[in-house]
Amino acid sequence: MSDASATMNFARRDAADKLRGRTRYTIDRYLPGMLHAAILRAGVPSGRIARLDITKAARMPGVRAVVTAADAPGMIGIGIADHPLFARDVIRYDGEPIAAIAADTLMQAHAALAAIDVEIEPLPVVLTMADALAPDAPLVHPDWRNYEVLLEGGVRGGNIAWEATVVRGDVDAAFARSDVEIIDSSFRVGRQNHVAFEPRAVVASYEDGRFHIETSTQVPWTIRNATARLLGVPASRVRVTVPPVGGGFGLKFDLAIEPFAALLARASGRPVRLVNSREEEMLTCLFRENAEIRIRSAVTRDGEIVGREAVVLMDCGAYGGEQIFLTTMTAHTLGGNYSLGAVRLVSRAVYTNTAPNGAFRACNGVYNTFALERHTDEIAARIGMDALAFRRSNVLGDGDLGATGQVFEGDVLGPMLDRMDTMRDAAATPPGRDDGRLYGRATVVGTWFVFVGPSAATVNMNADGTATLVTSGVEIGSGSMMQALPQIVAGTLGLSPHDVIVRAADTDAAGYDVGVGGGRTTVSLGAASLSAAHEVRTKLLKVASEMIEAAAEDLVMRSGRIEIAGAPGSGRLISEVAARAQAQIGPISGTGAFTGAGMPAMPGCVAGHFIDAIDIPVFAVHDCEVAVDTETGHVEVLSYRVVQDVGRALNPRAIHGQIQGGVVQGLGYALHEEVTIGSNGRVRQNGFETYRVPLALDVVPVEINLYEGAPSIGPLGTKGAGEVPILNVAAAVACAVANAIGKPILELPLTPPRVLELLLDQRPTLSLPHIAEAWTNNLLRPHKSDGWN
Repeated sequence: MSDASATMNFARRDAADKLRGRTRYTIDRYLPGMLHAAILRAGVPSGRIARLDITKAARMPGVRAVVTAADAPGMIGIGIADHPLFARDVIRYDGEPIAAIAADTLMQAHAALAAIDVEIEPLPVVLTMADALAPDAPLVHPDWRNYEVLLEGGVRGGNIAWEATVVRGDVDAAFARSDVEIIDSSFRVGRQNHVAFEPRAVVASYEDGRFHIETSTQVPWTIRNATARLLGVPASRVRVTVPPVGGGFGLKFDLAIEPFAALLARASGRPVRLVNSREEEMLTCLFRENAEIRIRSAVTRDGEIVGREAVVLMDCGAYGGEQIFLTTMTAHTLGGNYSLGAVRLVSRAVYTNTAPNGAFRACNGVYNTFALERHTDEIAARIGMDALAFRRSNVLGDGDLGATGQVFEGDVLGPMLDRMDTMRDAAATPPGRDDGRLYGRATVVGTWFVFVGPSAATVNMNADGTATLVTSGVEIGSGSMMQALPQIVAGTLGLSPHDVIVRAADTDAAGYDVGVGGGRTTVSLGAASLSAAHEVRTKLLKVASEMIEAAAEDLVMRSGRIEIAGAPGSGRLISEVAARAQAQIGPISGTGAFTGAGMPAMPGCVAGHFIDAIDIPVFAVHDCEVAVDTETGHVEVLSYRVVQDVGRALNPRAIHGQIQGGVVQGLGYALHEEVTIGSNGRVRQNGFETYRVPLALDVVPVEINLYEGAPSIGPLGTKGAGEVPILNVAAAVACAVANAIGKPILELPLTPPRVLELLLDQRPTLSLPHIAEAWTNNLLRPHKSDGWN
């Protein structure tokens, strides 16, 4: 196969149905006899359940089943099992589920919820990380020591759900040098709501002792295994299928409402539909977490970063969830971008009495890149060096060490910065700027990675010359399942991508897969699919060699035919060969599997990490120009440019779409989107009227350059392209605004009132006293590599 045969601007074949409204999402699913479910949620952030009586509710008209914590004995989590399905005795956040009801109609289900007799005694509440870290703070989980530990190596205690550390080299010695400047910066960011157009939705049924869950998710196997754990049944008794998903962005990368529907289906003997309202999505969404970051760097006057330390506090809400895993990301985001001497980092997931947080596109990386790039500008200003020149002299290159001691391959960021220079130089000269606004521009860099993990694929060759690809992959809008994977299989088998059928995810039919997210679909599922297609190719060529009377190694597969190389038109149709093979030796199929290569970190550098080193780094360079209205504080983005490391662009048009969309989503985070929590523990933004997302007039066309050729273990040299576009946006906008107004930008989003306060010098100085001055005082226990244990 020629690698070029898999590369094309192949259009999404699901686009027409989606544009015409014909696609049936989970929210559109109905089954005969289906019941409708609703969840009773707590109205306080912290309390003890003194009384819960469902007797009256169970007798309400139309009610077929009521379930509570007694029906779901298990606990789930990542790293630690700290999360029950329903509140058990204790309420830990406003909106926590207490009971669920299934009835003939949704109206009846809600009426029955109101009939549940529940009495809650208030308990002390901690709503902020500062509150949670106070010396005598109430514990969100007083019994944290009793939780099952699912991954050894992390440190936890009190309101610290998880602590992950990186230590490489002698940082104290670096900071003690007489020839360095020490730059100390602090930053704070708020929560961001995914706002997927399709809310979380599920239809569950129970038959022959097995659950069938149809759900809008990115992770069918996670749903299968976690549901089984919560319900106390073998995982083999849970089947998960996934219709088209109406947006994910990480929101659907974890268990959500599926077990409620499954329990109710078993209790009632009827299919059950459960769909979150928009208000439930807004109040209980697994937000991008709010975070607080402190970075200190020791830099020589000629621009060498000899030492760096950082503390990152991540609000995980009431339960650890994905935040425990995401503590890993700090090592590869704050520890990325630049070549560092000695380094030490700590990332802490902190319990609060607020709705749980979770993964969101380039999770952890978006705000850490914002903090790191603003800190980089402060370094350059302190030592009197041009900010872009400082970046150019320090970006990671071939042979440089990452924070965890892994060795990076290839010079990528340097040439990408050169590409950006060319793009800027070619841009048209803007018109005169005499409108009174302040103008600024910034170029920033970012380091992300492809989350690989295990994937499986099967390719079945059909007798009509088409192929069926069976995986647990899910199409969440990125197009990978509809474009990249069919292109890979088609390129291997000499078919058109239109002739590759992609089966919807079904855990009964396809092998294990970590899930769709982290930029991993084209890489992990693509590699597994490529392997499976190669097996099919080998089998077909063997049969064809007998039919054509030519050696298999002399044959090629192209344009739906198997022919002798150099003799176009010779040979047979692939459909003929497939039909012959099926009749003589049985159906032709192939299987493939893939997992990460396991890039090594330096021994002793990391503790509490789920990923010690990154198999596939991905780099990005963004350039942004803004205008700031000095009277209103409004920020207008005038131009935006992206150079993105893609490894190999299988479908340039699809990647361009992902970059444009990612930038717009990033602009929302940088300028508009802000989730706030009231003193009652409730999220104040409960709908689109109170939560500002980018509108059509906010969209700016993005000028894009795809950088190919960087090292990658992905199939055909690919890298994930869907997650990284959002990574640098907040950093680029914040640095550009800071350059425009001449004020430090320490917080996001840059809403007009916040910018106006900065312009008028009325913004209070950012203070994070709960982050200790001495780095070691921010640890529950010393990092083992320092010899303190």
